[in-house]
Amino acid sequence: MSTAAVELVGLSKSFGEVTAVDGIDLRIEDGEFFSMLGPSGSGKTTVLRMVAGFEQPTSGSVRLGGDDVTTRPPFARDVNTVFQDYALFPHMDVLANVEYGLRVKKVPRKQRRERAMAALESVQLGLLSDRRPTQLSGGQRQRVALARALVNRPKVLLLDEPLGALDLKLRRAMQLELKQLQREVGITFVFVTHDQEEALTMSDRIAVFRDGQIEQVASPAELYENPATPFVAGFVGTSNLLTDEAARAVVGRTGTFSIRPEKIHLDSEVETGHTTARGTVADVVYLGSVNHYLVDLDAGPTLTVLRQNLHGSTGQAMSRRGQQVTVGWADEHVIDLSDPSHE
Repeated sequence: MSTAAVELVGLSKSFGEVTAVDGIDLRIEDGEFFSMLGPSGSGKTTVLRMVAGFEQPTSGSVRLGGDDVTTRPPFARDVNTVFQDYALFPHMDVLANVEYGLRVKKVPRKQRRERAMAALESVQLGLLSDRRPTQLSGGQRQRVALARALVNRPKVLLLDEPLGALDLKLRRAMQLELKQLQREVGITFVFVTHDQEEALTMSDRIAVFRDGQIEQVASPAELYENPATPFVAGFVGTSNLLTDEAARAVVGRTGTFSIRPEKIHLDSEVETGHTTARGTVADVVYLGSVNHYLVDLDAGPTLTVLRQNLHGSTGQAMSRRGQQVTVGWADEHVIDLSDPSHE
Protein backbone atom coordinates (compact mmCIF):
# COMPACT_ATOMS: atom_id res chain seq x y z
CA MET A 1 0.00 0.00 0.00
CA SER A 2 1.34 3.44 -0.92
CA THR A 3 2.04 6.05 1.72
CA ALA A 4 -0.97 8.26 2.53
CA ALA A 5 -0.70 12.04 2.13
CA VAL A 6 -2.52 12.43 5.46
CA GLU A 7 -3.19 9.73 8.04
CA LEU A 8 -5.02 10.28 11.33
CA VAL A 9 -4.80 7.56 13.95
CA GLY A 10 -7.07 7.61 17.02
CA LEU A 11 -7.22 11.41 16.82
CA SER A 12 -9.10 13.12 19.66
CA LYS A 13 -9.38 16.68 20.93
CA SER A 14 -11.11 17.91 24.07
CA PHE A 15 -11.67 21.45 25.26
CA GLY A 16 -12.27 21.08 28.99
CA GLU A 17 -15.18 18.66 29.32
CA VAL A 18 -16.25 19.10 25.68
CA THR A 19 -15.00 16.44 23.24
CA ALA A 20 -14.73 18.13 19.84
CA VAL A 21 -13.09 15.19 18.05
CA ASP A 22 -13.56 11.64 19.31
CA GLY A 23 -11.08 8.98 18.20
CA ILE A 24 -10.95 9.51 14.43
CA ASP A 25 -9.08 7.21 12.05
CA LEU A 26 -8.76 8.56 8.52
CA ARG A 27 -6.53 8.02 5.49
CA ILE A 28 -6.29 10.59 2.66
CA GLU A 29 -4.45 9.45 -0.45
CA ASP A 30 -1.82 11.42 -2.31
CA GLY A 31 -3.37 13.68 -4.96
CA GLU A 32 -6.94 13.40 -3.67
CA PHE A 33 -9.45 16.21 -3.44
CA PHE A 34 -10.83 15.18 -0.06
CA SER A 35 -13.67 17.01 1.70
CA MET A 36 -14.67 17.00 5.35
CA LEU A 37 -18.40 17.75 5.45
CA GLY A 38 -20.65 18.34 8.42
CA PRO A 39 -22.75 20.87 10.32
CA SER A 40 -21.25 23.53 12.57
CA GLY A 41 -19.70 21.99 15.68
CA SER A 42 -19.23 18.54 14.13
CA GLY A 43 -15.44 18.60 14.54
CA LYS A 44 -14.28 19.01 10.94
CA THR A 45 -12.50 22.36 11.40
CA THR A 46 -10.82 21.13 14.60
CA VAL A 47 -9.46 18.15 12.64
CA LEU A 48 -8.14 20.51 9.94
CA ARG A 49 -6.44 22.68 12.58
CA MET A 50 -4.77 19.62 14.10
CA VAL A 51 -3.46 18.59 10.66
CA ALA A 52 -2.13 22.15 10.19
CA GLY A 53 -0.56 22.18 13.66
CA PHE A 54 -2.67 25.05 15.04
CA GLU A 55 -4.18 22.69 17.64
CA GLN A 56 -2.50 19.86 19.53
CA PRO A 57 -4.43 16.57 19.83
CA THR A 58 -5.49 15.37 23.26
CA SER A 59 -4.60 11.88 22.00
CA GLY A 60 -3.76 10.13 18.74
CA SER A 61 -1.39 11.09 15.95
CA VAL A 62 -1.15 13.03 12.68
CA ARG A 63 1.06 11.65 9.90
CA LEU A 64 1.96 13.50 6.71
CA GLY A 65 3.57 11.44 3.97
CA GLY A 66 4.24 8.71 6.52
CA ASP A 67 6.02 11.02 9.00
CA ASP A 68 4.58 11.57 12.47
CA VAL A 69 4.17 15.37 12.76
CA THR A 70 1.88 15.39 15.80
CA THR A 71 4.22 17.54 17.92
CA ARG A 72 5.70 19.65 15.13
CA PRO A 73 4.76 23.35 14.88
CA PRO A 74 2.87 24.58 11.81
CA PHE A 75 5.95 25.98 10.04
CA ALA A 76 7.66 22.57 10.21
CA ARG A 77 4.82 20.78 8.37
CA ASP A 78 4.66 20.51 4.58
CA VAL A 79 1.16 22.02 4.44
CA ASN A 80 -0.41 25.39 3.76
CA THR A 81 -3.83 26.65 4.82
CA VAL A 82 -6.32 28.88 2.99
CA PHE A 83 -8.92 30.52 5.24
CA GLN A 84 -12.34 31.99 4.53
CA ASP A 85 -11.16 35.55 5.27
CA TYR A 86 -8.13 35.18 2.91
CA ALA A 87 -5.81 37.01 5.44
CA LEU A 88 -4.15 39.12 2.74
CA PHE A 89 -1.92 42.06 3.69
CA PRO A 90 -3.83 45.20 2.59
CA HIS A 91 -0.68 47.39 2.41
CA MET A 92 1.04 45.02 -0.05
CA ASP A 93 0.25 44.54 -3.73
CA VAL A 94 -0.82 41.13 -5.03
CA LEU A 95 2.68 40.06 -6.05
CA ALA A 96 4.16 40.99 -2.65
CA ASN A 97 1.39 39.06 -0.90
CA VAL A 98 2.17 35.93 -2.90
CA GLU A 99 5.93 36.37 -2.42
CA TYR A 100 5.67 36.84 1.33
CA GLY A 101 6.14 33.22 2.40
CA LEU A 102 9.13 32.82 0.10
CA ARG A 103 10.68 36.00 1.48
CA VAL A 104 10.33 34.66 5.04
CA LYS A 105 12.14 31.50 3.87
CA LYS A 106 14.88 33.77 2.40
CA VAL A 107 14.37 32.55 -1.17
CA PRO A 108 16.47 34.80 -3.49
CA ARG A 109 14.55 37.75 -4.93
CA LYS A 110 14.72 36.70 -8.60
CA GLN A 111 13.61 33.14 -7.82
CA ARG A 112 10.74 34.17 -5.57
CA ARG A 113 9.53 36.70 -8.15
CA GLU A 114 9.48 33.99 -10.83
CA ARG A 115 7.69 31.51 -8.57
CA ALA A 116 5.15 34.11 -7.42
CA MET A 117 4.34 35.14 -10.99
CA ALA A 118 3.97 31.48 -12.01
CA ALA A 119 1.56 30.93 -9.10
CA LEU A 120 -0.48 34.00 -10.12
CA GLU A 121 -0.58 32.80 -13.73
CA SER A 122 -1.89 29.42 -12.52
CA VAL A 123 -4.91 31.19 -10.97
CA GLN A 124 -5.28 33.58 -13.97
CA LEU A 125 -4.21 36.73 -12.10
CA GLY A 126 -0.85 37.46 -13.74
CA LEU A 127 -2.12 40.78 -15.13
CA LEU A 128 -3.24 42.03 -11.69
CA SER A 129 0.05 41.56 -9.84
CA ASP A 130 0.45 45.28 -9.07
CA ARG A 131 -3.01 45.80 -7.55
CA ARG A 132 -3.84 46.01 -3.85
CA PRO A 133 -6.31 43.51 -2.30
CA THR A 134 -8.88 46.31 -1.84
CA GLN A 135 -8.93 46.78 -5.63
CA LEU A 136 -9.94 43.15 -6.24
CA SER A 137 -13.28 41.35 -6.19
CA GLY A 138 -14.01 38.63 -3.65
CA GLY A 139 -13.26 35.90 -6.18
CA GLN A 140 -9.97 37.54 -7.16
CA ARG A 141 -8.89 37.86 -3.51
CA GLN A 142 -9.69 34.17 -3.09
CA ARG A 143 -7.41 33.34 -6.00
CA VAL A 144 -4.59 35.44 -4.54
CA ALA A 145 -4.91 33.48 -1.27
CA LEU A 146 -4.69 30.24 -3.27
CA ALA A 147 -1.64 31.46 -5.19
CA ARG A 148 0.08 32.46 -1.93
CA ALA A 149 -0.51 28.96 -0.55
CA LEU A 150 0.51 27.18 -3.77
CA VAL A 151 3.74 29.16 -4.22
CA ASN A 152 5.28 27.25 -1.31
CA ARG A 153 4.61 23.98 -3.18
CA PRO A 154 3.16 22.16 -0.16
CA LYS A 155 2.43 18.44 -0.25
CA VAL A 156 -1.02 19.14 1.23
CA LEU A 157 -3.24 22.21 0.87
CA LEU A 158 -5.80 22.70 3.65
CA LEU A 159 -8.86 24.82 2.82
CA ASP A 160 -11.14 25.98 5.65
CA GLU A 161 -14.49 26.99 4.08
CA PRO A 162 -12.58 29.20 1.59
CA LEU A 163 -15.65 29.99 -0.56
CA GLY A 164 -18.01 30.82 2.30
CA ALA A 165 -17.82 34.62 1.82
CA LEU A 166 -18.66 34.54 -1.90
CA ASP A 167 -22.10 35.03 -3.46
CA LEU A 168 -23.81 31.93 -4.85
CA LYS A 169 -22.99 32.47 -8.55
CA LEU A 170 -19.32 33.23 -7.91
CA ARG A 171 -19.09 30.41 -5.40
CA ARG A 172 -20.27 27.87 -7.98
CA ALA A 173 -17.83 29.23 -10.56
CA MET A 174 -14.97 29.02 -8.05
CA GLN A 175 -15.90 25.42 -7.17
CA LEU A 176 -15.23 24.37 -10.74
CA GLU A 177 -12.07 26.47 -10.97
CA LEU A 178 -10.71 25.07 -7.72
CA LYS A 179 -11.26 21.49 -8.80
CA GLN A 180 -9.59 22.17 -12.17
CA LEU A 181 -6.66 23.85 -10.40
CA GLN A 182 -6.24 20.86 -8.09
CA ARG A 183 -6.08 18.53 -11.09
CA GLU A 184 -3.46 20.72 -12.76
CA VAL A 185 -1.12 21.12 -9.77
CA GLY A 186 -1.63 17.56 -8.47
CA ILE A 187 -1.47 18.59 -4.80
CA THR A 188 -3.60 16.86 -2.17
CA PHE A 189 -6.47 19.19 -1.20
CA VAL A 190 -8.26 18.76 2.13
CA PHE A 191 -11.39 20.90 2.02
CA VAL A 192 -13.69 21.73 4.95
CA THR A 193 -17.29 22.74 4.22
CA HIS A 194 -20.79 22.57 5.66
CA ASP A 195 -22.28 22.83 2.15
CA GLN A 196 -23.18 19.35 0.88
CA GLU A 197 -23.65 20.51 -2.73
CA GLU A 198 -20.16 22.01 -2.68
CA ALA A 199 -18.65 18.77 -1.35
CA LEU A 200 -20.51 16.65 -3.95
CA THR A 201 -19.38 18.94 -6.78
CA MET A 202 -15.67 19.03 -5.99
CA SER A 203 -14.56 15.93 -4.12
CA ASP A 204 -13.00 12.59 -4.99
CA ARG A 205 -14.08 11.36 -1.53
CA ILE A 206 -16.00 12.88 1.38
CA ALA A 207 -15.99 12.24 5.12
CA VAL A 208 -19.29 13.16 6.80
CA PHE A 209 -18.78 14.39 10.37
CA ARG A 210 -21.25 14.35 13.23
CA ASP A 211 -20.60 15.10 16.92
CA GLY A 212 -16.83 14.68 16.61
CA GLN A 213 -16.99 11.38 14.76
CA ILE A 214 -17.08 10.26 11.12
CA GLU A 215 -20.40 8.77 10.00
CA GLN A 216 -19.24 7.67 6.54
CA VAL A 217 -16.34 8.07 4.09
CA ALA A 218 -17.20 7.50 0.43
CA SER A 219 -17.20 8.93 -3.07
CA PRO A 220 -19.89 11.58 -3.77
CA ALA A 221 -22.01 9.10 -5.77
CA GLU A 222 -21.73 6.36 -3.14
CA LEU A 223 -22.52 8.80 -0.35
CA TYR A 224 -25.65 10.06 -2.11
CA GLU A 225 -26.92 6.79 -3.55
CA ASN A 226 -26.01 4.54 -0.61
CA PRO A 227 -25.90 6.51 2.66
CA ALA A 228 -24.75 4.44 5.63
CA THR A 229 -26.90 6.12 8.30
CA PRO A 230 -30.10 8.17 8.60
CA PHE A 231 -27.96 11.24 9.40
CA VAL A 232 -25.98 10.92 6.16
CA ALA A 233 -29.18 10.34 4.17
CA GLY A 234 -30.74 13.48 5.62
CA PHE A 235 -27.65 15.71 5.55
CA VAL A 236 -26.35 14.89 2.07
CA GLY A 237 -29.14 16.07 -0.22
CA THR A 238 -32.85 15.81 0.51
CA SER A 239 -34.28 12.46 1.54
CA ASN A 240 -37.59 11.00 2.65
CA LEU A 241 -36.77 9.17 5.89
CA LEU A 242 -39.37 6.64 6.95
CA THR A 243 -39.44 4.90 10.34
CA ASP A 244 -41.87 2.97 12.53
CA GLU A 245 -45.51 3.31 11.40
CA ALA A 246 -44.59 5.50 8.43
CA ALA A 247 -42.21 2.79 7.20
CA ARG A 248 -44.86 0.10 7.65
CA ALA A 249 -47.43 2.18 5.76
CA VAL A 250 -45.18 3.06 2.81
CA VAL A 251 -42.62 0.23 2.56
CA GLY A 252 -44.73 -2.50 4.12
CA ARG A 253 -42.39 -3.35 7.00
CA THR A 254 -40.80 -1.69 10.01
CA GLY A 255 -37.26 -0.33 9.99
CA THR A 256 -35.54 2.84 8.80
CA PHE A 257 -35.73 3.57 5.08
CA SER A 258 -34.74 6.37 2.71
CA ILE A 259 -36.19 7.34 -0.68
CA ARG A 260 -34.69 10.27 -2.59
CA PRO A 261 -37.33 12.77 -3.85
CA GLU A 262 -36.16 12.52 -7.47
CA LYS A 263 -36.67 8.73 -7.42
CA ILE A 264 -40.41 9.12 -6.77
CA HIS A 265 -42.68 9.33 -9.82
CA LEU A 266 -45.91 11.29 -10.04
CA ASP A 267 -49.18 10.29 -11.76
CA SER A 268 -48.55 9.50 -15.46
CA GLU A 269 -44.83 8.91 -14.77
CA VAL A 270 -45.61 5.92 -12.54
CA GLU A 271 -44.55 2.74 -14.34
CA THR A 272 -45.80 -0.84 -14.24
CA GLY A 273 -44.13 -2.68 -11.38
CA HIS A 274 -43.69 0.39 -9.21
CA THR A 275 -44.88 0.40 -5.62
CA THR A 276 -47.67 2.99 -5.54
CA ALA A 277 -49.58 5.06 -3.01
CA ARG A 278 -52.35 7.65 -3.17
CA GLY A 279 -52.13 11.05 -1.56
CA THR A 280 -52.93 14.76 -1.71
CA VAL A 281 -50.56 17.55 -2.76
CA ALA A 282 -50.28 19.64 0.41
CA ASP A 283 -47.91 22.24 -1.07
CA VAL A 284 -45.67 23.01 -4.03
CA VAL A 285 -42.29 24.68 -3.41
CA TYR A 286 -40.98 26.50 -6.49
CA LEU A 287 -37.15 26.38 -6.78
CA GLY A 288 -36.60 27.67 -10.30
CA SER A 289 -35.42 24.68 -12.29
CA VAL A 290 -37.32 22.22 -10.08
CA ASN A 291 -40.44 21.98 -7.93
CA HIS A 292 -40.81 20.12 -4.65
CA TYR A 293 -44.27 18.57 -4.23
CA LEU A 294 -45.19 17.78 -0.62
CA VAL A 295 -47.62 14.87 -0.83
CA ASP A 296 -49.63 13.80 2.22
CA LEU A 297 -50.22 10.09 1.67
CA ASP A 298 -53.60 8.59 2.55
CA ALA A 299 -51.61 6.05 4.59
CA GLY A 300 -50.26 8.80 6.83
CA PRO A 301 -46.70 10.07 6.12
CA THR A 302 -45.71 13.00 3.88
CA LEU A 303 -43.31 12.47 0.97
CA THR A 304 -41.30 15.11 -0.90
CA VAL A 305 -41.35 14.53 -4.67
CA LEU A 306 -38.91 16.45 -6.89
CA ARG A 307 -39.83 17.22 -10.49
CA GLN A 308 -37.87 19.25 -13.03
CA ASN A 309 -39.64 22.15 -14.70
CA LEU A 310 -39.40 20.70 -18.21
CA HIS A 311 -43.02 21.14 -19.27
CA GLY A 312 -45.90 23.37 -18.27
CA SER A 313 -45.90 26.63 -16.35
CA THR A 314 -45.23 27.44 -12.73
CA GLY A 315 -48.91 28.31 -12.41
CA GLN A 316 -49.88 24.80 -13.50
CA ALA A 317 -47.57 23.31 -10.90
CA MET A 318 -48.99 25.54 -8.17
CA SER A 319 -52.54 24.66 -9.19
CA ARG A 320 -51.94 21.06 -8.13
CA ARG A 321 -52.20 22.03 -4.46
CA GLY A 322 -55.06 20.06 -2.95
CA GLN A 323 -55.25 17.58 -5.85
CA GLN A 324 -55.28 13.83 -5.39
CA VAL A 325 -52.24 12.16 -6.97
CA THR A 326 -50.60 8.77 -7.30
CA VAL A 327 -46.94 8.43 -6.43
CA GLY A 328 -44.74 5.46 -7.27
CA TRP A 329 -41.17 4.21 -6.96
CA ALA A 330 -39.02 1.23 -7.88
CA ASP A 331 -38.19 -1.05 -4.95
CA GLU A 332 -34.44 -0.79 -5.67
CA HIS A 333 -34.60 2.92 -4.88
CA VAL A 334 -35.68 2.26 -1.29
CA ILE A 335 -32.55 2.19 0.89
CA ASP A 336 -32.84 0.07 4.03
CA LEU A 337 -30.76 2.03 6.57
CA SER A 338 -31.46 -0.52 9.32
CA ASP A 339 -29.76 -3.28 7.30
CA PRO A 340 -25.95 -3.27 7.74
CA SER A 341 -25.52 -5.16 4.46
CA HIS A 342 -26.56 -2.14 2.41
CA GLU A 343 -23.32 -0.29 3.19
